[in-house]
Amino acid sequence: GATVAVVRRLDDRRLSPERRRLTDPVAAWYVADILRGAPPPPNALQGRLAFKTGTSWGYRDAWAIGFDRRRALGVWVGRPDGRPVPGLIGRMVAAPLLFDAWQRLGVDPEGIPAPRGVLRATSASLPPPLRHLRRDVPKTLAAAARPRLEITFPPDGARIDLGLTTGLGEADPVSLEAHGGVPPLTWLIDGRPIAVADGRRQSLWWPRGRGFSRLSVIDATGASASVEVRIE
Repeated sequence: GATVAVVRRLDDRRLSPERRRLTDPVAAWYVADILRGAPPPPNALQGRLAFKTGTSWGYRDAWAIGFDRRRALGVWVGRPDGRPVPGLIGRMVAAPLLFDAWQRLGVDPEGIPAPRGVLRATSASLPPPLRHLRRDVPKTLAAAARPRLEITFPPDGARIDLGLTTGLGEADPVSLEAHGGVPPLTWLIDGRPIAVADGRRQSLWWPRGRGFSRLSVIDATGASASVEVRIE
């Protein structure tokens, strides 16, 4: 009395599905960077493989998924009949299998390049108010109406001629100016801190060469602004 289900296989090469990105590239990189810093299982190297684990309700499923720039590998552990298994936890059971399986691939995890717009800074390089997360609630109407932080110079898309194209010797510094926000202001070039302006709205930057650079500024509350310039 049993019936047989007919399973058909579709060749994806014959299809042209519409592709769309689910998350912003910068947000995706931040998440991947966090997952790469997750504590690995015993005897595994930290900071090499981005991974996430999970455990279903009732200890019925344990899973772990790891990925790098080119590959994704998933491990599921559980009973075919879906019955609970005491102690079946993703981190304790599936994660070690994931790292062992990746090692058997014979390739090291490839790092994911940071997309344009990523801000990277260690807590030690940030001003003291930014080293610990806090909720900043304006206590007065004046604080709530404080001008929004923005970079007034150089403007976004500016082309700054410092004579680097013609090789006329050492280039002059570029003046960095911001308006609004709460001091101190921290300036970053391509995601790396270069200066902290205590109580001042200006700073100086000595470019190392020609090309595009992304300038960012962060104030004491964590607000930020960015522009992109071209140095010539």
